[in-house]
Amino acid sequence: MTDTKLRTSAGTPKPLGVTLMPGGINVAVASRHATRIVLCLFDASGQIETAQLDLTARSGDVHHAFIAGVGEGARYGLRADGPWQPEAGHRFDPARLLVDPYALELDRPFTYHPDLALPRTTAHDTAALVPKAIVRSQIASATDLPPARPGFIYELHVKAFTKLHPAVPEHQRGTVAALAAPAILEHLKRIGADTIELMPLAAWIDERHLGPLGLSNAWGYNPVTFLAPDPRLAPGGMREIADTIRTLHAANIRVLLDVVLNHTGEGDDAGPSLSLRGLDSATYYRHATDDPGRMINDTGCGNTLALDRAPVVQLAMDALRHWARLGFDGFRFDLAPIMGRTAAGFLPEAPLLTALRQDPELSALTLIAEPWDVGPGGYQLGQFPSPFAEWNDRYRDDVRRFWRGDAGAASAFATRLTGSSDVFADSHRPPSSSINFIAAHDGFPLADLTAYAGKHNQANGESNRDGTSENLSWNCSVEGPTSDPAIRADRARDIRAMLATLLLSRGTPMLTAGDEFGRTQGGNNNAYAQDNAITWLDWVYADDALIALAGRLSWLRKRYPAFGSDRYLTGRPCSEGQPPDALWLRRDGVPLADADWGGADVLGLLLQEPVLAGEPDEPICLWFNRTYTALDVTLSPARPGSAWAIVLATTQTPDAALRASRPDVVRLSARSVVVCVLTRSAASATKLQPDPI
Repeated sequence: MTDTKLRTSAGTPKPLGVTLMPGGINVAVASRHATRIVLCLFDASGQIETAQLDLTARSGDVHHAFIAGVGEGARYGLRADGPWQPEAGHRFDPARLLVDPYALELDRPFTYHPDLALPRTTAHDTAALVPKAIVRSQIASATDLPPARPGFIYELHVKAFTKLHPAVPEHQRGTVAALAAPAILEHLKRIGADTIELMPLAAWIDERHLGPLGLSNAWGYNPVTFLAPDPRLAPGGMREIADTIRTLHAANIRVLLDVVLNHTGEGDDAGPSLSLRGLDSATYYRHATDDPGRMINDTGCGNTLALDRAPVVQLAMDALRHWARLGFDGFRFDLAPIMGRTAAGFLPEAPLLTALRQDPELSALTLIAEPWDVGPGGYQLGQFPSPFAEWNDRYRDDVRRFWRGDAGAASAFATRLTGSSDVFADSHRPPSSSINFIAAHDGFPLADLTAYAGKHNQANGESNRDGTSENLSWNCSVEGPTSDPAIRADRARDIRAMLATLLLSRGTPMLTAGDEFGRTQGGNNNAYAQDNAITWLDWVYADDALIALAGRLSWLRKRYPAFGSDRYLTGRPCSEGQPPDALWLRRDGVPLADADWGGADVLGLLLQEPVLAGEPDEPICLWFNRTYTALDVTLSPARPGSAWAIVLATTQTPDAALRASRPDVVRLSARSVVVCVLTRSAASATKLQPDPI
């Protein structure tokens, strides 16, 4: 089978993976327990195996060889031999073709087949069922954008975001290249997003229960390899990704990547052998100490990467460097406590977290943790070390509770609005460490929060058992769609109030794509398996007025630094002789006393920090009315020669926030947010009046 023109020599143990070199390739694979590693070459179709070449040299746990005569574009896979002892965590089987965990490109997507999970005693060759890696050189993409903290993150799924966009060329829809389309860039500019966060791009496989249900994984949180992009999302491979990021950077839009460094799609003990399981399951995955054959499932996905072991840490770090060199400006880490898990539990100083923090290349990027997993002690909000930011689910829940009308919700709402100092201040991390969101890819979209009191996941085929039942949502008196104009108006009013809350809070706001124009998932709060119209954004019916509001809010956030200031409010003067930096007000303009918080349904926040460059003395007053009644609120008296300007009112009614009988009184519509700025003159106040929205 082996081509006689191919010659093998010892090669080197570094770098890991397949590396193009003059005259051939260097191959290096880490496996402590394998007795033999074989490189398998295939023809251009990826169907016919043309050669098997042993990696005859070994340095510690790394098997390696230099193979002369193999060049760029060659298709290949790996085979590993060793003990078949599932009770000890060893699942070696040379009949399994395995994908190189360092592969940079694949010739096809992964497809689940039951034969991939057969035991060695009954298995047959799986080469026909497994994608082939393609030998490629690493691509480096230079960028002129220096590292910077995000101002407004826009989370999106490449396919769902672009699949139905009428202005994107049809052949690009659903791919990374579509993000460079002028219509997409125009939309991002319109809403003011300076950072987009892409849901996973790494090649993934469907969970084995989805096929019989006629479903497929829509989100990609089930990777098999960590460097190769999925061919469905990036058919142009690394070049497509690098070129797209370069276009986004030219538009001053930074790009983050959601990475899954916690488990793989090889699943539980009965899962398929596709890569790491066949190369050395006992090394790459965490197993029970009292039962070495049982995989630990701290992820809820069947397995857990052993990210406190050197080969696994190196794989993770090399994968991150690979994506960073394609141009990504940072990462969001799915189920990030796994990255800090050791035999002693979660540790902020765990090997991978420490490696990231000291790495000169990666530590300069934006690093965002999803601070929970499903294992023991898995909730770690506020426990990640600097420079990590964290998804703040307490922000999500407390904002939902306030606008739902829960009793006693005002105090927690105020803490979230001002940066969540109770979570981050003790570790000396600023408000920007809080990634504020009200809705994300996982759970209800923003519109469904106001239309469904409960989940409706029947389309997922699990009898509505999947997905959380604690949504903190409300339906405005009717469950699901309605033609009643009053209810539709109520829902629109609530969505607008929540959108304003998000973009006017201290911290880093994150909005999920489509929430700025009213996307719905029909009450499905676990739509990971809905690669269809449930998750694809319907651009034709987008709410243009809501998009305009998002843009106005983003403009206000940039115009007035007080909204995005990266310091906590204290209620004390910023410097001697200055007024307090912030005051919470009752509707009559009197500062809230401790006894007022329990029943507060109307909140005013007077910000007295610098708000305009060169004009440090102009206060801002935000008002939040969660009652179902329009009412008047009192502002602090304007100084002589100045005037209060209403720069934003979220309500859609024509008489929104009309001036009441006195210049220091403002009418708040029911369920609304109003922003007032004290300007230096009545004339300048007029110039700041918002456009109709």
